[in-house]
Amino acid sequence: MRNGLPIVKEFEGCKLQAYPDPATGGAPWTIAWGRTKGVKKGDTCTQAQADAWLNEEYDEFESAVIKALGGARTTDNQLGAMVCFAYNCGVANLKSSTLLRKHKAGDYAGAAKEFARWNKAAGKVMAGLTRRRAAEAALYLR
Repeated sequence: MRNGLPIVKEFEGCKLQAYPDPATGGAPWTIAWGRTKGVKKGDTCTQAQADAWLNEEYDEFESAVIKALGGARTTDNQLGAMVCFAYNCGVANLKSSTLLRKHKAGDYAGAAKEFARWNKAAGKVMAGLTRRRAAEAALYLR
């Protein structure tokens, strides 16, 4: 479906040279559209490689989120919002979240409110994460 892909692109941005995590100033190193797997300082990539990685990783996250949902009733937009969330926060965090628990229970309004709780990095509220979580919640409710 890839309904969350525009949000991933908007908030990750694409950088063709590796850069340190903005919250920590170091690890994990990131490249392309938020890729961290195997990235180290000094790495570079082409735009074509960045786009290919994005599609590959998005599909991997989508599969993991579908598995975590365990057959729970989910719209394409709800799935897209949760994939975008997992792309940024990790599948393990989604699996253990109140967001997922509420979604599975059919409390969609409650689940949508949970996105906002995930707006911190290294214990600090981040404006970009606050905007991203609002965008994910809006997609979830569409």
